[in-house]
Amino acid sequence: MATQHFSSAPHAPAVSPAYPMAKPGYGKRSAPGQQPRKRDDFTLLPTRERYVAGFVDHLPDGAEMSVKQLAKQLPLYGQQAVSTSLKALSVAGHLRRVRCSVGTGDETRWVFRTFWSRTARDNEWWNTYLATETAARTAAPAATPEAPAAPAEPPAPVAVPQQRTPPEAAPGTAPETAPTALPAPPAGLSPAYLALAELGRKDIRLALSADDCAALEPQAAAWFARGVDADYVIAALTAGLPAQVDCPPRFVRRRLADKIPPHRPAGHSSPGTSAPAPSPARRLLVECTDCGRPGLPEALPDGLCRLCRTAHSQGDGAPSVDAAEIADVKAHMANLRDLLKAP
Repeated sequence: MATQHFSSAPHAPAVSPAYPMAKPGYGKRSAPGQQPRKRDDFTLLPTRERYVAGFVDHLPDGAEMSVKQLAKQLPLYGQQAVSTSLKALSVAGHLRRVRCSVGTGDETRWVFRTFWSRTARDNEWWNTYLATETAARTAAPAATPEAPAAPAEPPAPVAVPQQRTPPEAAPGTAPETAPTALPAPPAGLSPAYLALAELGRKDIRLALSADDCAALEPQAAAWFARGVDADYVIAALTAGLPAQVDCPPRFVRRRLADKIPPHRPAGHSSPGTSAPAPSPARRLLVECTDCGRPGLPEALPDGLCRLCRTAHSQGDGAPSVDAAEIADVKAHMANLRDLLKAP
């Protein structure tokens, strides 16, 4: 880990209320299980990294995490210094940058997030936690990149182990703590109606009333008649939403008309006659904190690719310069100055 520095570090500026937030689903995302905030947080880091870490730690989830934006808010350092600090924080175990694919079919896209942990974690912890993120996304295929995540959301159902602790020794999630199941819907409601009613639970921007669901039910039923299921309908209607939906019923009506799926070929088997093909697992890749090259978590220890990790290791020590070379350079410069003075 980093070498301890006892020099006092300047306090990071307070987060401005006007600090820009990333698009919903992007930006900073807090890792679970962090220790409470204390005055001596980040004391083992150098002065600059301690300054940047203190500012990032106070940013809310979803805040913009680009180097350019952070440099605007940190008056003591420019973009190059901030970029180098983020790389050092990644090596110290506080940060990982990831990209993951979300959505279904043609609506699949990449989401970029920066996971932050006030408590320094080792590579084993990060690899296990990011693996649980992948498992959670595979279990919820209807998730969209625009759906905002709750702060410090635990990556259930797989428990994250303590640092350097085998997964079986980590505290698991007790069954009795699971959220209470929602009551069963009334009997007699069609799959089209239920899919429309589910939209508001997936994304509050598409919350529909009972009358809205009844009015839009015939259009949604036309989708089911073409062989799709409720997951497909919900994913298609909630994908790529604008930042604000002024009239959810009108918006959903337009999408039901514009995005209706094609008819299945005549020889295609009807739903239920054969087991559906399993959907591909969601991919989650870690980005190199320095150059942005993607890779699997275990292939980027310390959040750095092989080339950047090698460069970082070689740059830790002070460069060795031969005294004779310094003398030669000084002599050469003195000779140039003499030539410039000559008539």
